[in-house]
Amino acid sequence: MTSTEPQHRDREPAIEWAQPGLHLRFDHGDDHPVRLVHWATGPDSASVAAPSAIVDVSTAGEHRARHNQSLLLWGAGLRLRYTGHEALGDELRIRQHDPASGLEVTSVFRAAGPGVQIRHTVRNGTPSDLMLLSVSSGLVSVPEGAHDLLWGESEWLAEGRWQQRPVAELLPNVNPEFHGRRNRGNFAVTSHGSFSSGEFLPTGVLAIDDGPSIAWQVETSAGWHWEATQNEGAVTVGVYGPTDLYHQFAERLAPGDEFTTVPAGFCVADGGRDAAFAALTDYRRAIRQLRPVDAGLPVVYNDFMNTLMAGPSTEKELPLIEGAAEAGAEYFCIDAGWFGSGNWWTDAGDWHEAPGQFDGGLISVIDAIRAKGMRPGIWLEPEAVGANAALGQQLPEEAFFRRLGRRVSETGHFQLDFRHPAARAHLDEAVDRLVAEFGIEFFKLDYNVNSGVGTDVDAVGPGAGLLGHTRAFRDWLSDAQVRHPEVLFESCSSGGMRMDYNLLSVAHLQSTSDQQDFRRYAPIAAAAPASVLPEQAGNWAYPAESMSIDETAFAMTAGVMGRLYLSGFLGGLSEERFALVREAVALHKDWRHRIAEAHPVWPLGLPGWDDDVIALQLDAGSESLLALWSRGAAAEITLPGLRGRTVKQVYPVALPEWPVRTAGGVPVVEVPAGPAARIFEIE
Repeated sequence: MTSTEPQHRDREPAIEWAQPGLHLRFDHGDDHPVRLVHWATGPDSASVAAPSAIVDVSTAGEHRARHNQSLLLWGAGLRLRYTGHEALGDELRIRQHDPASGLEVTSVFRAAGPGVQIRHTVRNGTPSDLMLLSVSSGLVSVPEGAHDLLWGESEWLAEGRWQQRPVAELLPNVNPEFHGRRNRGNFAVTSHGSFSSGEFLPTGVLAIDDGPSIAWQVETSAGWHWEATQNEGAVTVGVYGPTDLYHQFAERLAPGDEFTTVPAGFCVADGGRDAAFAALTDYRRAIRQLRPVDAGLPVVYNDFMNTLMAGPSTEKELPLIEGAAEAGAEYFCIDAGWFGSGNWWTDAGDWHEAPGQFDGGLISVIDAIRAKGMRPGIWLEPEAVGANAALGQQLPEEAFFRRLGRRVSETGHFQLDFRHPAARAHLDEAVDRLVAEFGIEFFKLDYNVNSGVGTDVDAVGPGAGLLGHTRAFRDWLSDAQVRHPEVLFESCSSGGMRMDYNLLSVAHLQSTSDQQDFRRYAPIAAAAPASVLPEQAGNWAYPAESMSIDETAFAMTAGVMGRLYLSGFLGGLSEERFALVREAVALHKDWRHRIAEAHPVWPLGLPGWDDDVIALQLDAGSESLLALWSRGAAAEITLPGLRGRTVKQVYPVALPEWPVRTAGGVPVVEVPAGPAARIFEIE
């Protein structure tokens, strides 16, 4: 459909919508809401979809239509009826109306790469206030089959621990027909507080090897929830932003007011797990707001990890600058501790250099960075105000998160609310001044506390306050890039505690962890492309003189297989160790633009936290990079997915090659005892 005129039930009972790689069909009638009945990668491909409503709405005072933990099947959503649709460009808009209450919903499906970004706008068409408690962002049903469900668990220093189980084990068959009831089966994953990926990742996959699989993500830095629910021979995936049940969310709509859900991204792929993640990778690339400066994909050195740890000074920085430049870094970021009185935690928000901390002032360090051919960067925690910062007394109370009449305080930090103009103005002034005064070209934006469910300032429920803040913060970040188009911005949250595409669609880089043990970083780096684009996955590489030669290569491998985020006392390394660093940086630079087009593949499965051997392949079509990390005993690793292809070691060239033979055309790699790692090119 390309018409912008409303289509009516008597002329067209079904809606067909096709885009490259997408074919969707919806039906509608007088006795049911609009339903998605077909979703395939093309007109001749198998459909992944079973009939399901496209949106569900919960309002105060409504009754559930089903006893369940699920958020599905509420009165207002069930009463919605089709009123029209239009397709224009890459968007399909479907309008529905609840004749009993007057509530109106416009559902928007936007094609993005091989996927669809879905959002819904609820309008109060009644003469009275209406209280929303939850609105689904996306609903897709799949006929029951031999699917596996994948979900990601996360934790500070242990990000991206993926789990994979058969749906039949998670949602057992309880024979609902025998009982004359609906099945209540429900498997749910929910965020808690303001760390959107602090406990679970806002991403999931329903995978099946011999049919179409689906992948999804929730695009918000506020509360979110997704669930898989059994319902009449199908498994329904429901994706939600904040809800009353899980996040203390409520939104009051006066007559004529509107509320728009957080976006949900869905992809269908003809194949299993890796095909689904490949489609999700291309979808993420399609929704990013790229600028010309993003195209360089520079190597960044940051002085924090296992190095200065928030204690910078001129004396400490100068040798680091020397070593970073010699290693091949293109940007040098001064991390926390450069401001206030030098206490980076309690002085957060006082974004002026600490008096007397730098001989010759901070500008002398910036000048040294530029003299070595690198571009300067600096650390900020824009949403934080430390307990000792003067700003805490200068800004109005409404500019901070508040709960039940008191300012939210988390271990010496207050949380700014970017819905308030004073909070935004404070950061605008800081960023603009640092760019003008020091020529800053890279900001590491950190976020180190979970401030809880949100704020009840100008919000019925704190979950709505948190959502409003995170949307305003994203707008602030976008506006800062408009004012400073040549400046790069990293999203960091104690590592990967806020790893979502509300922020990553407008950020250049994402720190994947704060993990300081190089042995533990391997599974984090290998799993990162399931959550974040490889070209955005800032994997730390922090070699140390205390490491053996093989351990140095092990530590550098994580950086090569994403966005190399360099740290460590490089000037103190032996010549042999430093050569491994330079070689890794050079290999990454050679591959970085191919990595930015590659898809992740896990030849040994998504890594387990304690796996002895971990593998990640970045598949760029006719060629790939393959990393193997060994953390246990010697083993032989068979790679059936690489049948008929050539496996050649390319890093490190100075260390012994790991033997590769073929068995029936399948490569077999002899992996020695670890810790040790190698990178191979696949042709």
